[in-house]
Amino acid sequence: MARDRQSRGFQAFDLLTNLTADGLIRGLAAAGATFAARRVIVILWTKITGKEPPAHPEDPQVSLAEALGWGTLAAVTMQTARILAIRAAESRLHNSDQPSADTANV
Repeated sequence: MARDRQSRGFQAFDLLTNLTADGLIRGLAAAGATFAARRVIVILWTKITGKEPPAHPEDPQVSLAEALGWGTLAAVTMQTARILAIRAAESRLHNSDQPSADTANV
């Protein structure tokens, strides 16, 4: 009986460790995707408009159209990149946990 409890304890520890590692991987994927997306839209904004994106869109000297355009573009692009990165990481994590078809019937 004591051995059964011990093995359940190790299983719980393994589950907690995996959840922490999975969360770290998802977080790193999201951060990396957000960083890359911001770099790309800054370059595109600069090429299209001919000027740097507003550092402080709430500044009254920045036109409302420019502030709303930059805010919308940045929010949609970075959130989309974040979601796609998390979903890709989640998919890879779950696919790596499952045995392959070759070893499943052995």
